[in-house]
Amino acid sequence: MLLSSLVAQASPLTEQQIQQLQGVVSQLNPIQQAWVSGYLAASAQLAGGSAPQAAASAAPASSLTILYGSQTGNARHVAEQLANAAKAKQWAVKVLDMADYKANQLKQERFLTIVTSTYGEGEPPENAEAFYKFLFSKKAPKLNGLKYAVLGLGDTSYEFFCKTAQDFDERLAELGGVSLQQRQDLDVDYEAQAESWNQQLIKALEPELNAASEPAGAQVIAWPGQTASATSTFSKQNPFHAELYANQKITGRDSTKDVRHIEISLEGSDIRYQPGDALGVYFLNDPAIVREILLGAAIASNTPVQLAEHKLTVEEALLEHLELTQSYPAFVEKYAAATRNDALQALAVDKAALRAYLADRQIIDIIRDHPGLLTAQQLVDALRKQQPRLYSIASSQAEVEEEVHLTVAVVRYDAYGQPHLGGASGFLAERLAEGERIKVFVEHNDNFRLPANDDTPVIMVGPGTGIAPFRAFLQEREQRDASGDNWLFFGNPHFTQDFIYQVELQRYLKQGLLSKLDVAFSRDQAEKVYVQDKLRKQGAELFAWLERGAHLYICGDGNRMAKDVHQALLDIIQQHGQRSAEQAETYLDELKQAKRYQKDVY
Repeated sequence: MLLSSLVAQASPLTEQQIQQLQGVVSQLNPIQQAWVSGYLAASAQLAGGSAPQAAASAAPASSLTILYGSQTGNARHVAEQLANAAKAKQWAVKVLDMADYKANQLKQERFLTIVTSTYGEGEPPENAEAFYKFLFSKKAPKLNGLKYAVLGLGDTSYEFFCKTAQDFDERLAELGGVSLQQRQDLDVDYEAQAESWNQQLIKALEPELNAASEPAGAQVIAWPGQTASATSTFSKQNPFHAELYANQKITGRDSTKDVRHIEISLEGSDIRYQPGDALGVYFLNDPAIVREILLGAAIASNTPVQLAEHKLTVEEALLEHLELTQSYPAFVEKYAAATRNDALQALAVDKAALRAYLADRQIIDIIRDHPGLLTAQQLVDALRKQQPRLYSIASSQAEVEEEVHLTVAVVRYDAYGQPHLGGASGFLAERLAEGERIKVFVEHNDNFRLPANDDTPVIMVGPGTGIAPFRAFLQEREQRDASGDNWLFFGNPHFTQDFIYQVELQRYLKQGLLSKLDVAFSRDQAEKVYVQDKLRKQGAELFAWLERGAHLYICGDGNRMAKDVHQALLDIIQQHGQRSAEQAETYLDELKQAKRYQKDVY
């Protein structure tokens, strides 16, 4: 039974005790909740005369600690795979979200592995920020007894490829740690290399942990990622073939944006999700683009190729398995070598010029610019595996049951004399008909969650399609009959064209579920107005909400909007909280630590 729905009639607790328990639990992170659960179980056993089992928090000194910093879930999955391999060796192992790790425990660690992605301009992912700051602060301890390993996940399309992993590796060494295994920086098609790296690390750890471990029966420590309630067998590696129910354009005819409300059936999958989770979507590439590529290279569509361990036709590989939308340096290098194109090879050497060239070009643009002949296998080998696109879920399962809703901005632009569409968004908007099927899976995000206590106020900042998870939040709060206030900040260019979900939001406002709604339509007046401007205008009341325990959420563009909103929050705290710039930063850091300031940015 969910704590939020606990009632006195269904438990041995009094109503007052339930309220007190809800208040305490809402302030705990998952690790703290697990510790409290073990403590209470042990206490109950003692009360009944039974000897308590070893507490989960009392990890052996020889345990392996695995920390992950993950923006999209990939690093978490790799960390959990490593933990499973360690568990098979009967080693004591902990795998933790960096946001849940108590940094003061670092000096006690003997064996540590970090798996992390990199976000933006070489920055740590959201859940790794606090630990990253601690490690590079004066508070970081000497780690002379530590043996560690670092694995980086990234995208070579970005200038600061795997920089966070590099930073962690260098800093742990500076503090006295000894590397067990050379750091590896992996591109988006990382799965096979990550598995190999994990296996090598297990071999490196064997003489260390086998010698230090207890005899048979050594404790194996579980981790928050394991959930007994997860009954579905579907995942990123085994997606569900779901039916498209609806595809509705929700921006006006004259809007500069094409935003779709997508409804997908999950019937028969047993897939469960929570508000704040994302839906992973696999898509088919545009058949017209595939035909143009094959014709240009004089490759027959039925030519057999080898893709990893699978044999299939080159047409099948291009349609379903390979990346044809997002461009990346590795393709340029491999394609240039295969076609012996001197101009492209020279471009590949100049990293800055190459990034500029690839900025708004898709794979087809590169091939159009530099046509050449190559074999079907050379073409396949030059391309990387298609990665699913993640979309914030725009529905609460408590309301829509065996459905999942998305709010999708269609990537559509003209360049180099040709129209261009995004991979997944173009497939959903233009090529997938209602009633047809699409491969999907749920990516859980425990760092973007509603407060457990339904009395807690909530502030949501979600311009554009950033409104998606907040539609789910509001549906969930309505279904739970939550009494906490809800305040939404929404922005888009024009009121008449771009006020997506307007009817629903106005209904929530009229009913009282939405306590406050502030909108910023940037192009409806001479001076542009954005959500951060609305935040500043409401600064006094917003700070008052934070002071009475409100949770604050931001969803949307991470490059500009989220940074502008963060700065506005700092200004508000300084002005209305009468704090210095440094104290305002500390205030927001403390909110993050308490999971009262959460972001879902892209």
